[in-house]
Amino acid sequence: MIRRKIFLTGLFGVLIVLLLLFPYFNLAQPEGIGFSSNVTEEADASEASSITTPGGSFTTMVLNGSFQTPRWKAYVGNVSGKLTLDDASGSTIYDWNLASVAGEVYVSRSSSINWTEIQCLSNTTLLSEQTTLNISSDNSDNINKTFNETVHKSFLVGTKNITSSSCRAIATYISSEAQSSSEDANFQEILLEDNDNNVVYTTIIESSVSGFDDNAYDFQLIVPDNPDTDVENTYYFFAEIS
Repeated sequence: MIRRKIFLTGLFGVLIVLLLLFPYFNLAQPEGIGFSSNVTEEADASEASSITTPGGSFTTMVLNGSFQTPRWKAYVGNVSGKLTLDDASGSTIYDWNLASVAGEVYVSRSSSINWTEIQCLSNTTLLSEQTTLNISSDNSDNINKTFNETVHKSFLVGTKNITSSSCRAIATYISSEAQSSSEDANFQEILLEDNDNNVVYTTIIESSVSGFDDNAYDFQLIVPDNPDTDVENTYYFFAEIS
């Protein structure tokens, strides 16, 4: 009887611990992530070229320029973090520092994503997002024409599997050059949405890979912006690391 009482008491204690930590066993989904530093910069305008020709002459010219788009903005950087085992109040019983980080960075105009209902972005939601951001379907750099491929590796969002090459996706540039279309490309960016039609721009975390300017980054991605200079869209960052 005494042994049985001790066993039942111990079992009850284990159940209390499991119930305390159960939300975190079941949580397995992206969480909000903070910034330790950030620097925002803009490209300088190109200087004007000039030519001097004599009166009465006829000049045939080919003009070529590079113009900064007002409809997109970029985020690049590195990711650090740790795995932790917390209770509902945020108290930690144990944590693990990560020598290298894997996972995904998620960016959305919404601060609240229903991660259990995440899926590939639909054409309907994509066109709605363009309209909301005042991006015309005639613009050569609209969302539809930018994310015009469906080549990417498979990955998990929480427990939801996003199968390879099932969503609209691109791979941003390395050394200012486009990458070949491949499921093995670095810095892939995939378009997702939840059941509330919140668009989620998703990039798979790399491990200090040479990026667009030959510096090493863990992630780089682009997101659309309202070209109206009086409107600045706020984006919220989430991450899932392992």
